[in-house]
Amino acid sequence: MNAEKHVLNVVWDDYKREMGPALKEVNKVPYERIIADLLSVGEFYYYTLNIGDSSINNFHENILRLHGIKKYPWHLSEIISLIHPEDIPFVIEAERLAINKLREIGWAHKMNLKSSYCFRMRTGDGTYQLFHHQALTIKEDESGKMVEAINIHTNIQHITAINSYTVLISGISPRTDFYQIGLKPELMLKPSLPQSLTKRELEILKLIAQGHSSNEIADLLFLSSLTVRTHRKNILRKTEAKNGSDLVKRCIEWGLI
Repeated sequence: MNAEKHVLNVVWDDYKREMGPALKEVNKVPYERIIADLLSVGEFYYYTLNIGDSSINNFHENILRLHGIKKYPWHLSEIISLIHPEDIPFVIEAERLAINKLREIGWAHKMNLKSSYCFRMRTGDGTYQLFHHQALTIKEDESGKMVEAINIHTNIQHITAINSYTVLISGISPRTDFYQIGLKPELMLKPSLPQSLTKRELEILKLIAQGHSSNEIADLLFLSSLTVRTHRKNILRKTEAKNGSDLVKRCIEWGLI
């Protein structure tokens, strides 16, 4: 197949030294670790993206049903065609900001840094619904150039239809990075977070969003269950959330997860 162009090439072509065709792979794909870090708040699918030619493969079967398509796409341009046209400019700028932040942090850490943001996509019933996009580099070549990424799309329309227009760069264990980059604050319909969350509270918040109970979070973070429950109460109080579901909704709208 001949290489095709797509709108993100206007961004990626500026980073050819860091992003390009695969040479000899030097790492195995940590799929179990990646799936464990999913935002578990709705139906999702994933696929792997070859950075060099934008071909895609290794699909989760949900992609067919969620988007009402009959065959698996082979190129990123087919995924982009499902995005609401009005959201394309945001997606281009979000991708540019995400890559710039990864470069600023250091490309050596790219396999432990996840970028995420939201946009609307066409679904099987013909409507556009809000999806949460997560991307993580999973393969590099001998020179350290990123050659393959996994993209995870989760339908969050049942939680909120409000896009925070925020790019989030977060660390994957052992890194604990957390960077929010707001693109269109004038379009954010929710007020600012009433009180800032601590680094530990943000860590617990991410695990709450993944569906973990307080006891499970305690085991994962080597904390007592009482400590986790105290943090959870403080998070609910600071975010003015009524319960766990309301907490996830508010934090998506604030661009915290």
